[in-house]
Amino acid sequence: MSGATDSGLPPVQRVVTGHNADGRAIFKSEDVTPTAMIPSGDAAMLLLWTTATVPADNNDETDGRLREAGVTLEGGSVIRIVDMLPGKESPMHRTNSIDYGIVLQGEIELELDDGVKKTIGQGGIIVQRGTNHLWRNTTDTVCRIAFILIEAPAYRHNGVPLDEAKPEHVHPAYQQD
Repeated sequence: MSGATDSGLPPVQRVVTGHNADGRAIFKSEDVTPTAMIPSGDAAMLLLWTTATVPADNNDETDGRLREAGVTLEGGSVIRIVDMLPGKESPMHRTNSIDYGIVLQGEIELELDDGVKKTIGQGGIIVQRGTNHLWRNTTDTVCRIAFILIEAPAYRHNGVPLDEAKPEHVHPAYQQD
């Protein structure tokens, strides 16, 4: 599939490698897929790959895109593209994961639960360590971010794990059918 995405940005090329019967490296698949609007209307997303476990099992031949995953994948990892639309924001949320966000295009504002904000521009990298936060696009252009989320135990404050609050738990528009 190709063509414009719901966000107006170009579709995403995904190339997957693997091994042949002789143990040699091969290209297993390649596709170009657009991001698709999520029900909340604040972003268009595309799931690229998941792993069922951490560490990953490179002998698992499942196409990682076909595995059921929410924002995170319990016990595993997820990589997705998020196109945050201009003037939109996510709900405040926290996941039991370590997340690496790489701003590919545009800029995004990251707000923590105490109201402190930072703007991360193109080429910037965010390391999100299980904190309560929201994303906001304060510009008039789409911001594209690659997010890699790896399952992690809940952060413990004074020995007590902080509750997870995934977007689908805190806002009805993020609930999956």
